[in-house]
Amino acid sequence: MLVAGIDEAGRGSLISRVYTAAVVLPDDFMLMAKEERVVIRDSKKMSLLQRERARAFIETNAIAYHVAFAGREEIDQYNILEATLCAMHRAVSGLCLVPDKLHVDGNVFRPYVDEYGDEVPYQCLIKGDDTDPAIACASILAKTYRDEFISNLVREHPLLEPYGIKTNMGYGTALHLEALKTLGPTAFHRQSFHIKGVRPDLSRRDNPPGRRRWLLHPHGNVKKSEVLL
Repeated sequence: MLVAGIDEAGRGSLISRVYTAAVVLPDDFMLMAKEERVVIRDSKKMSLLQRERARAFIETNAIAYHVAFAGREEIDQYNILEATLCAMHRAVSGLCLVPDKLHVDGNVFRPYVDEYGDEVPYQCLIKGDDTDPAIACASILAKTYRDEFISNLVREHPLLEPYGIKTNMGYGTALHLEALKTLGPTAFHRQSFHIKGVRPDLSRRDNPPGRRRWLLHPHGNVKKSEVLL
């Protein structure tokens, strides 16, 4: 049975995209990882070096994987939950095969219908990134791809530096929240996230100049693998 693990990264961030990934693993994947001394677990509990090494290992040895996202505009239009679920569906539809079952981190999902009109069975697993290897791998891919995107965003747009985005990846640290209260939100911030003491700057809701340079994948698809059966 081909089971795809699904997870997200960036749902709680205050800026930009939420990323998702779907990963299908071979039966001996964890044995291979152990032999190569590659750490596979919840990405939040891994070091940067461990995540980068795991990402390379996953992309080399997974049967299939796909990374997708929902942009800031979608998040503000529909809300973060619906945008995340949409991105999860994109990750599954981007796989180069149709999985037999989906394992989803968390407790909420929308039924996924494949290209043949069949609903793919799914199971939600709370803390699945700690217990299910495929979900853990999806967690690692989603986080590393999002971190890479955010780092490039800050490099291209220095106006984000006072918010500490390079290190907090857009999450609500004390520095980030204080900068929001002092400087206000940028065009990259999620306007639908209402933060106490911060008034959304509606004049900044339009996309900033240079959007076409950083929104590289307008349909929310980043990367998929070939089938390695």
